[in-house]
Amino acid sequence: MSEHKRKRGRKPKIPDAEKTLDLPSIAASADDDDVVFSVSNVEIIPTTTNPSISSAAATTTNNHHPDHRPRRGRPRKHPKHETPEEKPPPLPRAGHCRPAENGGADFAGDVEPGVARVVPAMDAVVKVFCVHTEPNFSLPWQRKRQYSSSSSGFAIGGRRVLTNAHSVEHYTQVKLKKRGSDTKYLATVLAIGTECDIGNSGYMYIQYVMVQVGYVDLSIEFLLLNSSFVLGDVAAMLTVEDDEFWEGVLPVEFGELPALQDAVTVVGYPIGGDTISVTSGVVSRIEILSYVHGSTELLGLQIDAAINSGNSGGPAFNDKGKCVGIAFQSLKHEDVENIGYVIPTPVIMHFIQDYEKNGAYTESYRLLLYVIGFPLLGVEWQKMENPDLRVAMSMKADQKGVRIRRVDPTAPESEVLKPSDIILSFDGIDIANDGTVPFRHGERIGFSYLVSQKYTGDSAAVKVLRDSKILNFNITLATHRRLIPSHNKGRPPSYYIIAGFVFSTVSVPYLRSEYGKDYEYEAPVKLLDKLLYSMPQLPDEQLVVVSQVLVADINIGYEEIVNTQVLAFNGNPVKNLKSLANMVENCDDEFLKFDLEYDQVVVLRTKTSKAATLDILATHCIPSAMSDDLKN
Repeated sequence: MSEHKRKRGRKPKIPDAEKTLDLPSIAASADDDDVVFSVSNVEIIPTTTNPSISSAAATTTNNHHPDHRPRRGRPRKHPKHETPEEKPPPLPRAGHCRPAENGGADFAGDVEPGVARVVPAMDAVVKVFCVHTEPNFSLPWQRKRQYSSSSSGFAIGGRRVLTNAHSVEHYTQVKLKKRGSDTKYLATVLAIGTECDIGNSGYMYIQYVMVQVGYVDLSIEFLLLNSSFVLGDVAAMLTVEDDEFWEGVLPVEFGELPALQDAVTVVGYPIGGDTISVTSGVVSRIEILSYVHGSTELLGLQIDAAINSGNSGGPAFNDKGKCVGIAFQSLKHEDVENIGYVIPTPVIMHFIQDYEKNGAYTESYRLLLYVIGFPLLGVEWQKMENPDLRVAMSMKADQKGVRIRRVDPTAPESEVLKPSDIILSFDGIDIANDGTVPFRHGERIGFSYLVSQKYTGDSAAVKVLRDSKILNFNITLATHRRLIPSHNKGRPPSYYIIAGFVFSTVSVPYLRSEYGKDYEYEAPVKLLDKLLYSMPQLPDEQLVVVSQVLVADINIGYEEIVNTQVLAFNGNPVKNLKSLANMVENCDDEFLKFDLEYDQVVVLRTKTSKAATLDILATHCIPSAMSDDLKN
């Protein structure tokens, strides 16, 4: 059959050349006069005519178009008439960038006149390169293999740079690189404050470091890494003979403490690239956080901006381009999302002013200055929310406060405060039964915030209730010392060896070295109890243990003694490692008798023990029987 039959189904549409639109891109030659159209350069231009008339006109035009055909299926819904106030803002033109408050930094394209946009001080943010050589707390006479890391920092006033302490902790060499520069500048650490930070266990521990920078021409590239754990935040002070580093660098200005839902922009050099990175979010929480196993409580900010490895030490800007804190930790857990922590400006300014006001001491093994730190009220307290408890403590209906459970024997407060005293106010500010004080409108905060605003050596007025009487005391604030310190402040670990017995002191780094990052679950219960609850009875008291026994003929039968506390030597109590070393070295008795916990006893002959020590040191390539700090 010669007759053409139409195929069954929908009639195919023949595209019109004038209506064909290639959405991804249209390549036009230089000789073409056609207008290139793409989705990226579409701009919604607000009309100045009546929107209702425009909408009606558009509808009429569409309905009477010569090519208009009825559509199958549900009819299209036309948008409701909008008032000028309800109309959406125009889309940005191609070449425009995001506003600075949403994470934008540099601008490209035209900027509308009369529109003020705040740009954070990006050029003040630097990349910190560090080579670390950590001490080996399990083998305290040597150090671990060195490794490299990178993090962020930013310039502040006085030709200084602020970064995190873990960024330069146990440093061998520190270098800084500016944004857009190909030169690394040698830096010198001037000061470290070891007070707070959020570690793997959820506790907080922050550090500050001052760094001095000098120019150096380097051709070595270091591996881009960052520590898998965060141990602190640090401020770095820079003073450079060659002014090249400071050319074009303006110091960051500090802003006030932000409020909830305030926009924040985190700037730094995280993993995933070599250039500067910007992430944005809002402040989701402001509260007092428990630092260093509860030994310090300081103000902290929680934000939902992304903080990745390498962001540590970078500034967090507000929408006005001022720094409101230092990024230093993100909470990684299967049950949480978008939780990052920022050290707020009050804590930062306290560190800087503390360094400028009080100075610090200098370690003999390294020109490193440590700031004095935040003072603490040397007491442990209990909430008084139960009404029966308040009646039993002779509190009136209009009286509020907290009960003192224990007083640190080494703290200045021990001279005036007693257990079961009720602290009613601190510096004239009344304390509630839950231990909080008014903070800002609609907010309350732990009263330890008032203590953290003070400096070491400052005085404070404390009102207490004791035996139904109100007493007023003027106390001097000081730093708090734990029996098991949370940090060694950069010092190498102390040790003493006799007859193969390695004696050392317990600290949090020591526990982490012996039992891993989950030491809070793996360490012996007695050590954990002392870590969390024990208070030193003397200012220089230390927890001395037998770390291990280097096997030799003289110590047969004692090989399994590990991490056991030493209580006494030849009947004399052991208060610290130096006193133990002095007693053993000066012992003229026939036997060396060590009383250990769990009622264990170690007895060795004095002469044979000291003679065997030299052979044991040579066998294990140990340079000395004691650390340098015990020799002086």
